[in-house]
Amino acid sequence: MKLLSFLLEGEENYGLYVDGNVFSLRSSAEILNIKTFPNTMLEFLQEGESAMNAAMQIETEIKKGNKKIIPVPVSAGNVLAPVPHPTSCRDGYAFRQHVAAARRNRKVPMIPEFDQYPIFYFTNHNAVQGPGDIFCMPDHFQKLDFELEASIVIGKKGRNVRAKDADKYIAGYMIMNDMSARTLQMEEMLLNLGPAKGKDFSTVIGPWLVTPDELEPYRVNAKPGHIGNSYDLNMRCWVNEVLVSEGNMKDMDWTFAEIIERCSYGADILPGDVIGSGTVGTGCFLELNGTGLLNDPDYKVQWLKEGDVVEMEISLLGRLKNTIRKEDSDFSILSLKKMPEEA
Repeated sequence: MKLLSFLLEGEENYGLYVDGNVFSLRSSAEILNIKTFPNTMLEFLQEGESAMNAAMQIETEIKKGNKKIIPVPVSAGNVLAPVPHPTSCRDGYAFRQHVAAARRNRKVPMIPEFDQYPIFYFTNHNAVQGPGDIFCMPDHFQKLDFELEASIVIGKKGRNVRAKDADKYIAGYMIMNDMSARTLQMEEMLLNLGPAKGKDFSTVIGPWLVTPDELEPYRVNAKPGHIGNSYDLNMRCWVNEVLVSEGNMKDMDWTFAEIIERCSYGADILPGDVIGSGTVGTGCFLELNGTGLLNDPDYKVQWLKEGDVVEMEISLLGRLKNTIRKEDSDFSILSLKKMPEEA
């Protein structure tokens, strides 16, 4: 199934995306006398397997051509993040290619700990958004960057989940664009804490939440020494219709199952938690610029600017489109930085 959230008559709703049409699960269930559906996507996820099974039943009726179920008018501008109010948002560091390239570009050796355990950080779950405009403050435009990633949504509560069992906790998969303000990020991480202000203004997910059964034909073996499902799905990103990044989900070294194992150690994971994969190799301007300059000192670096259109696509997971906008503000936290007094 492809699940999505949207605005309908000014109110938040959610439903199914089937053959180019959107169907409200709440109204469809009412028509079919199946059950009363929760009001929000988060409540739907919290209800768990019974809600998913009912949604599958509705999808079957739609595909059979049941004329009682009528699509709802949803335009691109009314599509929200699939989970508009996640319970938390973590981002991982799963692609070795990206990590190795970024470190090579900084002329530092590959960090051996990458191959020992998966890591993640918490970002601002209240800044999660879907397709549409991304509004940025002046300091965000100091080396503004995209990050091409895959992500998952947790579908049931768990704690101390072992990797061999962890895929059963995944409700679905999405595209993620982990927006990054690199100047803010690099400054604050000199203090060995963060990322914080370099990341917390926008994390984009969407356009759909795709359930694991749809990905099954594309499942492949995890990399040697790793546990969990892996998928052969192409990942691409365009900026202003120019292809700038291309990779594949199967190149994840750490699987989502292994990331869940670490996330859930001594802590609850909950329905509605969002977890990103981390950046795919070539999946951001920071890496692309670094590689370009390493090979050619005259390489013209590129960062996102006002008006740029960022489009991301992962096979089966859809296409996520955002436009960069500038907030009407001159407030700068970089200008508040205190400098050492002259002797």
